[in-house]
Amino acid sequence: MSRIGKRPIPIPNKVNIEIQGQHIAVKGPKGSLELTLPSKVKLVQDNETLLVQREDDSRIARERHGLSRTLVSNMVEGVSKGFEKRLSIQGVGYRAQAQGSKLTLNVGYSKPVEVSMPQGIQVAVENNTQVIVSGIDKEIVGNIAAQIRAIRPPEPYKGKGIRYLGEFVRRKAGKTGKK
Repeated sequence: MSRIGKRPIPIPNKVNIEIQGQHIAVKGPKGSLELTLPSKVKLVQDNETLLVQREDDSRIARERHGLSRTLVSNMVEGVSKGFEKRLSIQGVGYRAQAQGSKLTLNVGYSKPVEVSMPQGIQVAVENNTQVIVSGIDKEIVGNIAAQIRAIRPPEPYKGKGIRYLGEFVRRKAGKTGKK
């Protein structure tokens, strides 16, 4: 039995869940999300908890058991609390600006780089160097944060670039002069 898959998912008070066969719709104070579960997995609601069960012990069912539980758990947490990723910009003259659903980055290129956010994703900037990406869908928040980081990943010699807050970048020694 999957250790992750057998854990029950607690349902907060303000979250409504509708299950129709393999389709699940979760509505909460932050918004609503929908998902169609893979085959060989079913969802059972028991008062204030959700249980993900597999139909048999086939390999496909075992693979999808923990995945389905994690996806549903992330949906419930997203509509109740939301998710956020923080990015830090390091480098002389590097900065960011948020204007509505657009993020403008000045990170050493000849022109500023503009990133537009998809619907349901908010972006905020603190102190011109801290970028906060937030939303209700964990997958989209993570992908947008990864796209922003990929614009100028941290380099190992001076540490300049965009990194996740708290990310450790291993530094290399530079060239040594002739003696």
